[in-house]
Amino acid sequence: MGIQYVDMTRLGDSAIIIRLGNRIDEETHTKVRALSRYLENHSFEGMVEVIPAYASVTVVYDPVRIFRTTGGSNSLEEIRYPYEEVESRLKNLLDHLQEDNVPDHRVVEIPVCYGEELGPDLKHVAGMTGWSAEEVIRIHAGTEYLVYMLGFAPGFPYLGGMDKRIAAPRKPTPRLSIPPGTVGIAGEQTGIYPIETPGGWQLIGRTPLPLFLPDKEPPTLLEAGDRIRFYPITRKEYDRWEGRG
Repeated sequence: MGIQYVDMTRLGDSAIIIRLGNRIDEETHTKVRALSRYLENHSFEGMVEVIPAYASVTVVYDPVRIFRTTGGSNSLEEIRYPYEEVESRLKNLLDHLQEDNVPDHRVVEIPVCYGEELGPDLKHVAGMTGWSAEEVIRIHAGTEYLVYMLGFAPGFPYLGGMDKRIAAPRKPTPRLSIPPGTVGIAGEQTGIYPIETPGGWQLIGRTPLPLFLPDKEPPTLLEAGDRIRFYPITRKEYDRWEGRG
């Protein structure tokens, strides 16, 4: 018996979304990881990309190449549209995928210099949550986070598992520019800005580790399914990482 899914729907004329559940939780995401890895290892001609998300996997395909692989019949009765062909292939693959076929996860430790100019909102988060700045750091760095997906910006990790005690709302007015490596909190989420970009999250620290590596393969430090552990470093240690110490 293959993996069970909720539904399979088209996304435009060159992608299909396979939904594996309706909740954001680790059980559903385990299926997402298993399916993503399986499709990457069993790609078919015309398949372009596999994109894992919280509870779904999007499969991007080239409709012209898919059509050619069907034989390109001239008979209207025999024409099988690319979406139908891809849907059929995916259902066949799903029938052969077992839920216990889950790849091992990595644990990535990320140094963070909290507070001061690298985390200008740390004291604000402490004031809103009723904890001291030191307690916010202890709670934030004392949790193991699951990377559910990458998005928004290249290599930006959407992390699950943040302690609700330090949840803080987005800023009412986003900043126009946030430096790469900045660690933020928005609601019950935490994440890391991989590149300079506008953003409205509460900024509590910064890591010297680059998350977006355009000259590498893969070009991102993290991937869906990784687990992250933050650990505090001093400003001197941060500067040494950056080559200024």
